[in-house]
Amino acid sequence: MPEPVAFVSIKELGRRLRSRETTAIELAESFLARLKQFGAEYNAVVQITTDVALAQAKKADEELSRGQDRGALHGIPFGVKDLLATKGIATSWGAAPLKERMIDDDATVIVRLREAGAVLCAKLAMVELAGGFGYKQANASFTGPGLNPWDKTCWSGGSSSGPGSAVGAGLVPFAIGSETMGSIVTPSGYCGIAGLRPTYGRVSRHGAMALSWTMDKIGPMCRTAEDCGLVLNAIAGPDPDDATSITSPWSFEAAAPQSGFRMAVLKVEKNEVQAEVFDNYEKTLEVLRKIGTVETIELPDMPYSIVGSTIISCEMAAAFEKFISSGDVWELAAPEDRWGGYSNLVIPAKDYINAMRIRVKIQQTMDRLMANYDAVVTPTLNTEAGPITKKFSEWARGFVSSELTAAANVAGLPGLTIPNGFGARGLPTGIEFTGRAMAENRILAIAMAYQQQTDWHTKHPMI
Repeated sequence: MPEPVAFVSIKELGRRLRSRETTAIELAESFLARLKQFGAEYNAVVQITTDVALAQAKKADEELSRGQDRGALHGIPFGVKDLLATKGIATSWGAAPLKERMIDDDATVIVRLREAGAVLCAKLAMVELAGGFGYKQANASFTGPGLNPWDKTCWSGGSSSGPGSAVGAGLVPFAIGSETMGSIVTPSGYCGIAGLRPTYGRVSRHGAMALSWTMDKIGPMCRTAEDCGLVLNAIAGPDPDDATSITSPWSFEAAAPQSGFRMAVLKVEKNEVQAEVFDNYEKTLEVLRKIGTVETIELPDMPYSIVGSTIISCEMAAAFEKFISSGDVWELAAPEDRWGGYSNLVIPAKDYINAMRIRVKIQQTMDRLMANYDAVVTPTLNTEAGPITKKFSEWARGFVSSELTAAANVAGLPGLTIPNGFGARGLPTGIEFTGRAMAENRILAIAMAYQQQTDWHTKHPMI
């Protein structure tokens, strides 16, 4: 596959399929070859699903040739974070003790993508157990640290490290990640791609590893904001196998407005962020002011991070009690992950109950705030990706919008990151749009309008 073809959008690949410029088999073979050649180089792949991919691609070609079109994803290769169950294919959750574990079921997301005609090419690497055991450095998976496609000495982000690296390196056109507290937007931001965290319950979690039952979200990681909308369109919707799924259907508004948006920003101090991140943020706001209004606001003072971390810790302890007590935990890669779960087993029930009580107030507060805007706009992260040889505390300042990230995840709000420039070392920076619950189409519309006026999403590393 010529290098530029590996980085074109889902929409463009679909056009080429329907114009007979290529076939689903050719696409599958090309991306499978890239996965085999580069997947291990970036610690991005757990398993390449060659036989499944070629069978699904053959079926897609046959259907398209006789006029049966399943939609935008028909014949498009993809990969999934290895916490989604795939019948007949091992599902490891990124953890060494579970490398050979088979689950006799397909996650609902896998079923829906298959029904949409998409072609499964790989199970992708992830931070072990989605980072819930407190990892503090990049080497926290049996596949090794996720490596950034722009610089292999730097981290790809977590816990959806494999999807970030794979899409960023052009190994698959799109991937499925998951987020509990930043695990889609972080690797998407570091790897220079688009990543969408949907509203909690928008996408069924049936067949997905549970880290936090009340905070886990599943979403797409793609080349563009529009691609995120196309993928979400295929995987969203109610599911009788997931009682927490939103009962109302959702559809992507591809022909969305391109102006008239109401946006808010949180005040960002120049000394809080890397200089290039701040400059790129200011330039992004200049573009956004051409398509809408931008107002500076303050986030209401509430314990967002403490509430979020308490809920995650308590629910993780319940989900993984057997894994911890059995001793399997001592086979994890990161030293801090081997003991990090024990303390969570003894958190008092009153702490969880109080966190859930405060959570309701956070949800109400955030909904009142977000009702006034289509999006709150912030830098996705406040630095470029850092070196894999150092602990996060030695280079990462965390999220610029750490409290907003916590608030949005606690409240179940959607968020979307897209690339908006590069930092001092030539690594991508990102801009994030946080929206009101159920309002994915609004943040997608803003991001698409921004990408129509800029070309950061067309940039890619030389692999």
